Amino acid sequence: MKTIKGPALFLAQFAGDDAPFNNWNDITKWAADCGYLGVQVPSWDNRLIDLERAATSKSYCEELQGVARENGVEITELSTHLQGQLVAVHPAYDKGFDGFAPAQVHNNPEARQIWAVDQVKKALTASKNLGISQHVSFSGALAWPYLYPWPQRPAGLVEEAFDELAKRWLPILNHAEDCGVDICYEIHPGEDLHDGITFEMFLERVNNHQRCNMLFDPSHFVLQCLDYLDHIDIYKDRIKMFHVKDAEFNPNGRQGVYSGYQSWVDRAGRFRSLGDGQVDFGAIFSKMAANNFDGWAVVEWECCLKHPEDGAREGAQFVKDQIIRVTERAFDDFADGGTDRAANRAMLGITE
Repeated sequence: MKTIKGPALFLAQFAGDDAPFNNWNDITKWAADCGYLGVQVPSWDNRLIDLERAATSKSYCEELQGVARENGVEITELSTHLQGQLVAVHPAYDKGFDGFAPAQVHNNPEARQIWAVDQVKKALTASKNLGISQHVSFSGALAWPYLYPWPQRPAGLVEEAFDELAKRWLPILNHAEDCGVDICYEIHPGEDLHDGITFEMFLERVNNHQRCNMLFDPSHFVLQCLDYLDHIDIYKDRIKMFHVKDAEFNPNGRQGVYSGYQSWVDRAGRFRSLGDGQVDFGAIFSKMAANNFDGWAVVEWECCLKHPEDGAREGAQFVKDQIIRVTERAFDDFADGGTDRAANRAMLGITE
């Protein structure tokens, strides 16, 4: 068994144009002051990281790590959620997702996809330069508009989508292997990899690639009514990253899982600050410890009600209280009789 590292904080929801959230030095100081020991970095936010430099300069990466460590935190992982989303985009979402990419590739899905692949590869190289062995991304989606089978899906439609998704990601996974970095797909609605079954469909098509892994975030499973504890046991060998995020699902006579196009505060399924939702984190942290999870417990703050800075500070203490320092010996070792094989055979009545 292993003791989970943490707490860490995903900085994507906090980076902004106002101090202390607008530069690397100040935001890492702030995170440490909140009680965090690590930070997960959104690679697209140039207020915090220059991805081009990080992919080409180990000295720049040492500088980033040095500033973070001086301020009391480690860089836990890099994220390419936005760029990974653009590896595969259904045309229905072209306009909506153009904002994730620079202006020069807007209205040009082919150029945007090439840019996205290059970005993810650079983030993997940067992870290697930073000495980090896990990386989080989204898979993107081609089949998502056809999630509900009405009108009836033509035979082979979903298979074709997953074949293409795997084709696009396999070279990136091979680059991840060259870098010694796992790609941990966040299993998330809006992505073709949104539950265990879809992850398995993709994993089969990338030939069970050893760098194809998972980020576990129970909040997305609460909103799908999926058993997130069973999910941990099923995929324990592929879960390499962990977002600690809470959620609640309160269906009623007017809305359920789909929530009627309502805003977050009015949805049946809502993200909440840690401890304010329905996720059984005691059971999750127990399973993670028992399953030898070797990563960080990273708080991803998303809440439809609470102020983010309050959620961040409360989240650090919440995770500290959940982390189990695993035991190095059995609780009943005091009763060890010190028997050997001969004694064991005698106890079983074996005389020959």
